[in-house]
Parts: sequence; C-alpha cells; structure tokens
Amino acid sequence: MNEKASLRARAEIDLAALRANVRALLARAGGAQLMAVVKSDAYGHGAVPCARAALEAGATWLGTATPQEALALRAAGLGGRVMCWLWTPGGPWREAIEADIDVSVSGLWALREAVAAAGEAGRTARVHLKADTGLGRNGCQPADWPELVAEARTAEETGAVRVTGLWSHFACADEPGHPSIAAQLTVFRDMVAYAEKAGVEPEVRHLANSPATLTVPESHFDLVRTGIAMYGISPSPELGTPADFGLRPVMTLSASVALVKQVPAGHGISYGHHYTTPSETTLALVPLGYADGIPRHASGRGPVLVAGRVRTVAGRVAMDQFVVDLEGDRTEPGAEAVLFGPGDRGEPTAEEWAVAADTIAYEIVTRIGTRVPRVHVGA
Repeated sequence: MNEKASLRARAEIDLAALRANVRALLARAGGAQLMAVVKSDAYGHGAVPCARAALEAGATWLGTATPQEALALRAAGLGGRVMCWLWTPGGPWREAIEADIDVSVSGLWALREAVAAAGEAGRTARVHLKADTGLGRNGCQPADWPELVAEARTAEETGAVRVTGLWSHFACADEPGHPSIAAQLTVFRDMVAYAEKAGVEPEVRHLANSPATLTVPESHFDLVRTGIAMYGISPSPELGTPADFGLRPVMTLSASVALVKQVPAGHGISYGHHYTTPSETTLALVPLGYADGIPRHASGRGPVLVAGRVRTVAGRVAMDQFVVDLEGDRTEPGAEAVLFGPGDRGEPTAEEWAVAADTIAYEIVTRIGTRVPRVHVGA
C-alpha cells in the first residue's frame, strides 16, 4: 500500500504553489518588500517549510503573531528579518531581542519592557511602533501617539532601541470601496509624518494586508504583509477568486475511506438522526471529525469528493468521523475522499467549506488539527 493510502488523513501542502503565490504577490506589490505571514503554524500549513519556501521566492520578512512563534523560526535556523506583534506583559522580550527579532510596540508599557530587556541583553532592540488608525484593536491611539513617539525617541538616543518600523492594520480592506480604507490611509500618513518630524527614521512603513496588497496599491508603502493570499485563498469572495489574482490554493485535505456498507431505506445516520436515508443506499465513512478541525456547523452541508462525485456530509459531523451517502454508487475502503483543494479534479475548495459552515476560508485551513499530518510536496 502506498504512503498516501496508508494515512488516515493528510493535508498535502504544495510548496511550489506557495512559491508561485509569493512571486505573484510581489508582482502586485509595486516594488515594496513582502512579509510572509506565517502565524498560527502558517495558517495551518506548517510554519517552517512555508517560511523557507516564501524566502526562496523573494519574501524578505517573516511575520508572526506571538514571540514564541518567532523564536521557533529562529530555532529552526531561519534567518532574515522576523517580526512579531502580539505581546503581553512579562513576555520573552530579552529572548526575542537576542534572537534579532523585530518587536511591535503599541503602548508605553510595551516600550518600557523592550527597553529594560535591551539593557539586560546588552544590545539594541528593533522596534516597530504600531498605530491604531481605525481598526480599534492593537495599536496606539492618535491621542497617545505623541507620548509614545517621544519616549521611543528618548530610548533611541540612549541606544536602547532603534525604531525600525511604523505600521498599522486595515479594518475593512476586504470590502472594496469601504470608506474606512481611505480614512485609515489618511490617519496613517498623518501619524507617520508626525513620527518622522519627531526624528524617527523607519526602515519600513507598512499597512497593507493581503486584500490591500491585491486591491489598494496606494497602501503598499515600503512593505506589504501577506497572509491568507500567500496560501492561495482569496481574502474575500467580493475581491475575486484566487485564479483572478494568479493564486493557487496550497492545501489539499483528504482522507482514506474507512468503511463502505449497504443500508436500507429509513436508516438514521449519525447523532440525532438529522439525516435518514431516503432509499436503500451505500454509505462511506470518512475518518475526519471536529477534533480534526472539520466544522460541526457544516453538518449536512459540507462538500466532499468521493467516488468521482461531490457529495454532501450526511447528518452530523462527529468528533472523529462523518458519513456521506453515495446514493448507490460504489467505492472501496482506502479510496480517497477529498474535502478541499485547488479544485483541479472537481474537488471542493476551502471557500466552499467556509460557505457551508457560515465562516471564512481562513478559519477552515487554520483549524485543521495536529492529528492530521502535513505532507509537504514541491520542496
């Protein structure tokens, strides 16, 4: 039996597609550098292999949410610029500074912890000041910006920090024409101008996420941060399909059929019997469930390619398995069931699963659990 058939399930990660996506995004970046965002284990795709592939394709920065994610990249031997932005008090500031990781600061407490850690490490911390230009999440409010900039400049003069970046994040870049896009651009330009007038000389100013990289060229500045688009998924169906932007989905999720059996008409399927067979039929058992990240909300709706046709999950998704009704068609145990992929073979896409589960494709790929091995191809 070949390796593919012997696995209960697998998430195949096409690194050649990822590299092509990075090159396609760089072509749209208008000369800006590209940060490959590999937070949350590269959106479920495997952080270290994806980071390496992105750097090979021309990315010059890697981005993570947590410092632990950034430190793991360094521990794996990845060089280049790495930035992380989601800090809490008492975080591993010194370890990050010693590992040459750029750290983000949104308030005075964080700046002061970075300064103290730089003193302990005996080296200068590389700091990006984050502005809240309207997302209302992380970032420094415009009213507090002068105080943060002033203290950062004082820290620069002592050699404790070097302000290497000024940045912010869009709220609605995935909604074409949303008025907040232009408003945030204006606020960002004003806050950057204030910091630069105060003497800050950033290496990079960055605002664009995946949707802005694709559709808001005036937001590219010195660096774009591409996450979901790098993995070949459109940030929003309103913006276009992956193919519209020259992108290809990187992950294909499949499983080996565990059981095939005939059942009579009127047979209840899975918990609660929310599905009952309308006639005598063939059932196939797919050994993936919500413990593997298959959304229970897609019960009765999730699409699966089995035995040459796209079927729908019959009844509830259970913790470890779900059932599809083959409607009399035949297959064998060990046959491949494809939940989503690029769509080349007629299989569903992650976006179709997102529609079935009333969520976004980001969640579909990032929630695939650790019981599902990542098999990287195209290295």
